[in-house]
Amino acid sequence: MNLLSIAMLVFIVMESANVAILYFWPGSRLGNGVGVFNAFHHSENDEQKLFASYLVNWVAGVKLIFIFLLGVILILGDETVQLWAVVAMILSIATYFWRLHPIIRKLDAMGCITPKGYSKALDGMIAGFLLLFTLALAAHILTKGI
Repeated sequence: MNLLSIAMLVFIVMESANVAILYFWPGSRLGNGVGVFNAFHHSENDEQKLFASYLVNWVAGVKLIFIFLLGVILILGDETVQLWAVVAMILSIATYFWRLHPIIRKLDAMGCITPKGYSKALDGMIAGFLLLFTLALAAHILTKGI
């Protein structure tokens, strides 16, 4: 098993736990549970609750797509396919800092997230995934080339 495979496997395991949290314990404050968002607990009517539930399950479904595709690449892909999958993961995960990061930082500053400062913890988790894939990619390129 090469470093690219190890990075993908770590991501699959961690994101699988996040999917389980979103599907079965969405109000949790663990992992990617949306319980950190105060508005999730204060939905005023059934329409808002259903909309929030729809979005939570949609996010979990999108995460499953990534997990299953990475699983197929991990099992059936050669090193070249794995290398480009890791590049794709780096680029897709980096989009967090473009769109989601500013929003969650603002919500945190407004006191809409419990515990306060959660946005920094999430930033660290996302940066950790980027670092994991970037280090695996760099090590692969340094030891085996492209």
